Amino acid sequence: MQSLSQSPTDPTFVQNPYPFYDLARAGRDLFFWEDYDAVCAVSHAAVAACLKDKRLGREVPAEFARAIPEHLAPFYAVEAHSMLELNPPRHTRLRGLVLRAFTSRRIAELEPEIETLCHQLIDAFPTSEFDLLDAYARTVPVIIIARLLGVPENRADDLLAWSNAMVAMYVSGRTRAIEDHAIEATEAFVTFMRAHVDEKRKAPADDLMSHLIAAEEGGEKLSTDELITTCILLLNAGHEATVHTLGNTVKTLLERQIRTADEKIVEEALRFDPPLHMFDRYVIEDCELFGHAFKRGDTVKCLLGAANRDPAPYPDPNTFNPTRTGPVNVAFGGGIHFCVGAPLARLELRVALQVLFERCPNLALATPPQYGNTYHFHGLEALRVAT
Repeated sequence: MQSLSQSPTDPTFVQNPYPFYDLARAGRDLFFWEDYDAVCAVSHAAVAACLKDKRLGREVPAEFARAIPEHLAPFYAVEAHSMLELNPPRHTRLRGLVLRAFTSRRIAELEPEIETLCHQLIDAFPTSEFDLLDAYARTVPVIIIARLLGVPENRADDLLAWSNAMVAMYVSGRTRAIEDHAIEATEAFVTFMRAHVDEKRKAPADDLMSHLIAAEEGGEKLSTDELITTCILLLNAGHEATVHTLGNTVKTLLERQIRTADEKIVEEALRFDPPLHMFDRYVIEDCELFGHAFKRGDTVKCLLGAANRDPAPYPDPNTFNPTRTGPVNVAFGGGIHFCVGAPLARLELRVALQVLFERCPNLALATPPQYGNTYHFHGLEALRVAT
């Protein structure tokens, strides 16, 4: 197995990580990333296999778990109930309850509402150049998830601020200041959600939070702490990924003079420049994968962005080609932790792009966009455009 060093905060890597992925993939399926002190799955085959292998999980085995610093306890108290961070059987129970409320029918019914919101936002676009992320990409998903959950959409700015602060805990090179900000946001977010959970318990409505409260499986329901964490997870994970994908996709399309969108374009955009590039899995049972012997407690980092540019399943992978065939991309993960919000994200992306290009046929980049130093997320700092 080859060993490579590459700082995830290096400016060249931040702007274009794909050449490094090509170098890593030249050594086949796995490589050792020195900066992370961990083995990484880099080919599509290896990433897909590791995401689905039941000998790997999302929880660090108890005997290898590190003590949580006291100042971070509130953040990890929320994480402790997140289905994204759990193994079966707790994960199975939580995901089953969420899927009973987060149905495909409820998601499909949102399409007219998403379309109307997109038109309203475009009506308010400035006449001079502006940041499309602030004016459009950040607003669509946060408003829709607020409406879906049944929380006041006039608190969208707070929801965004809390979400951004919490998600920053996963960014390379985090500092104590980032941690302190995340704790402040976590406590405010939990207080906000607890009040609304209590309200929905007393007066249920036709919203996702009320349906989550009512959902039952095997005689069990979500606890209040599980409800709060699930609502925070749906907002944080869904919002972050959708914003980055929408921004990355508009950049990709405008650079190629494409001003239209459909389901195939959305899928190719997810493959070509996904919003999440790394997803950790932890070995819970000794095993051999792709010629390497893993021990319980080892970490395997699945490089989603690298898998999506693997030339084996995707010939000429650095070309944006909506007509290509091949396996489903791994932008939303895979296995039991496949993103529960993927259908909503795909719907938001398709509708938001279609309405944007219908209403703004002359949309153009005003300045070359730059990616933010936020690895393992991959999204733009800003997207300055003119209509």
